[in-house]
Amino acid sequence: MMRWLDLPLRLLARAGVLVTVLFLLVPLVVACVLSFDDRSFLGPFPPREWSLRWYRGFLDNPAYMDGFWMSVQVALAAGAAATIIGTLAALAVSDPRLPGRAVWEALFLSPKFVPTVVIGFSLLVFTARIGIFDPFTRLVLGHTIITLPFTMRAVLASLIGLRRSHMEAAMSLGATEARALWDVAVPAARSGIVAGAAMAFVLSFDEVAVSLFLSDAFTQTLPIALVAEMRANLNLTIAAVSTVFLAATLLLVLLLDRLIGIERLAGDVGARG
Repeated sequence: MMRWLDLPLRLLARAGVLVTVLFLLVPLVVACVLSFDDRSFLGPFPPREWSLRWYRGFLDNPAYMDGFWMSVQVALAAGAAATIIGTLAALAVSDPRLPGRAVWEALFLSPKFVPTVVIGFSLLVFTARIGIFDPFTRLVLGHTIITLPFTMRAVLASLIGLRRSHMEAAMSLGATEARALWDVAVPAARSGIVAGAAMAFVLSFDEVAVSLFLSDAFTQTLPIALVAEMRANLNLTIAAVSTVFLAATLLLVLLLDRLIGIERLAGDVGARG
């Protein structure tokens, strides 16, 4: 009866999707273009002269490079810790025999809903009280906490099709419960483990709020170094770094597509979440 509305609604929906995509992509394109601007100031867009000066400035700046390598080390350590803990937690929570499964799952996922400023300040006070003053250790602890919910959620999603009967079948053939977990559950969760590790690395590398509280003047991640530089001297180095981050993210997505397949990965993560 209302079929005359179908075409306008479809066109409106497609226009909404197009506007959303443009809203997400246009700022990225602008940042990429500005990263090749030869001007030393923020001028009209598009640039009239082009160069790689901001990329050279990034590579030649010791504060940026020290922050880059610190971010890589923290992201690798925190990503590995969050992946291991998140995988073990997901395997435990997926067991229907675990008492209070919902409570444990909510507890592990709670850092996703707590503001990172609160987490950073709380960790600063807590680590000081227990005598942990090494900034690298504090950064790894903080980044592990904020990335743990994402690794656990990704592994939980990949375990959605695994049943207890699969584990029992392996144990009936002589495998111990630990061996059944390793041979049955871990391979089933492979895509979730890889996806969780990738998300943990990217989120840790890009984290600002927690790092502000847990770093010091001599141990800073790249985002903190960029924020400090922007306060003192706003220039287009941030555009160059953003372009590098974008390229690295695209390479990571391509790698995941080759190793697992984006469609399979999206299906696994979306099945439960």
